[in-house]
Amino acid sequence: MPTDAEWQDRVKGLLKAELKKKGVGYRDLADKLTAMGIPETERKISNKLSRGSFTAVFFVQCLIAIGVHTVRLHEAD
Repeated sequence: MPTDAEWQDRVKGLLKAELKKKGVGYRDLADKLTAMGIPETERKISNKLSRGSFTAVFFVQCLIAIGVHTVRLHEAD
């Protein structure tokens, strides 16, 4: 069974992968979130992602901000 730290790494990896697919950097993400009424800075986002500890709400806000509608949680077997 994965540890909490392993789960955090997995979620952090999912978000980073989606940002990369969309070609969105932390500065762009901060701008998009702020435009949605969610004030964020590039530094705050960088810190959250480097720690890997952020809320599910933040995760979903980021996905919506960059236009992600579907996320694969695991590779097809």
